Amino acid sequence: MESKKYVIAMDQGTTSSRAILFNKRGEIQSSQQREFRQIFPKPGWVEHDPMEIWSTQMGVAMEAMQKIDARPEDIAAIGITNQRETTVIWDAATGRPVYNAIVWQCRRTSDIIDRLKSDGLSGYIQEKTGLIPDAYFSASKIAWILRNVPGVKERARRGELRFGTVDSWLIWNLTDGRVHATDYTNASRTMLFDIHKLCWDEEILDYFGIPASLLPEVRPSSSYFGETERFGGAIPICGAAGDQQAALFGQCGFNPGEVKCTYGTGGFMLMNTGRDPIHSQKGLLTTIAAGEEDRVSYALEGSAFIAGAAIQWLRDEMRMIRTSPQSQTYCEAVPDSGGVYIVPAFSGMGAPYWEQYARGTIVGLTRGVSKDHFIRATVESLAYQMNDLLSAMKEESRLSLSTLRVDGGASANNFLMQFQSDISGVHIERPRCIETTALGAAYLAGLRVGYWKDRNEIRSNWACEHEFVPTIAQDYRRKLLKGWKKAVKTAIFWAQEEENDTI
Repeated sequence: MESKKYVIAMDQGTTSSRAILFNKRGEIQSSQQREFRQIFPKPGWVEHDPMEIWSTQMGVAMEAMQKIDARPEDIAAIGITNQRETTVIWDAATGRPVYNAIVWQCRRTSDIIDRLKSDGLSGYIQEKTGLIPDAYFSASKIAWILRNVPGVKERARRGELRFGTVDSWLIWNLTDGRVHATDYTNASRTMLFDIHKLCWDEEILDYFGIPASLLPEVRPSSSYFGETERFGGAIPICGAAGDQQAALFGQCGFNPGEVKCTYGTGGFMLMNTGRDPIHSQKGLLTTIAAGEEDRVSYALEGSAFIAGAAIQWLRDEMRMIRTSPQSQTYCEAVPDSGGVYIVPAFSGMGAPYWEQYARGTIVGLTRGVSKDHFIRATVESLAYQMNDLLSAMKEESRLSLSTLRVDGGASANNFLMQFQSDISGVHIERPRCIETTALGAAYLAGLRVGYWKDRNEIRSNWACEHEFVPTIAQDYRRKLLKGWKKAVKTAIFWAQEEENDTI
């Protein structure tokens, strides 16, 4: 590996595809990113074009190499990290998708989940998969495509089609259809995978009418997934992990009790719980943490569906800001939110509430509320949602969590990070490299080929760029949190249509 200069991370996200070349010190040597279309056929529906995902991801990888004149022989390995749960089904012979990718944010399958709950399968699903039944996960999305796209169900039964989360879709294309595989972390997000036996669950497959032939082989996150010749020479693909598990690995969250929070399109908090899964009673998910051994480690996860996407909403739909970083300036222009709370439940509410019919809610408006207050309330909502997750995680794990490591695009917002520290009462550490999702994928791939010797070498790369400590009084914190809880109750009340109709 001494002759190899870089590891490539392919970071395929919800709104953009990115490629980053890292060196042995975990430093970014080249990076390229491109946004792609968000498709909204109906309210609550979200789709992507799988071919656009593939073309943008391949394009940015080639461009990132070209920027520093990196050749295939300079690359030790490729690691893939991806938006999780997003569902692609394609023709095994032609490689063409049979339908657009149904994105994790999409709520079209809520009625399928309602039916599953009424059929009494919620307990079985949670016991086997660690997940709380929701339209968020892949299972109901696969079922929807099988039931609603003409001819697909019959073709799936004949073994002509393949399903994959985005990692599988990329691996299939990178290997020219030779490898149909995923890793434990992505499999654990489908709501089809037994996280204890590490296999697809036949009873759940039968319930949804999903043929086993549709599913990829499941491998450890750090393992050989084949090689690609797409760059003019053979490069091994040796790492794959869902974005949040990759970020935990990139933050060196290797030990039980270590926690990270990613502020991406959504907000995601993961805590490593070690070799034993913790089954949550507080609306958290039990999932598999990324690792390079065959024996897996587990994690507790809390997810808020909308985090950075709320700031994009301010920019693109509300047109209150021109750029996302500009939000910090508006937040700092006023001392508080003017009593306004915004619950950005644009796609329902995730942990710890799991109210799939909740919708975005604004409370506390007065005549004195300005654009500055509105923007600040939106940014503050990210911190409130993450605090809900952190509080549940502390209670569930019975561990004292005094430090939170953060990453993702919105973690660059100093106002947000200070408010998070204030409202949660914890020290926050932001690493020098906040692209920890991509870094985790690179580490997983590099460890497999010996580019990095072991986890200790990786841990020595981690460096804190900025620390945030709490500055507000307990009484004021309690007052702010009380207002947030009232706002959340309002958003949930909106979802309870039958009760509201009696008013």
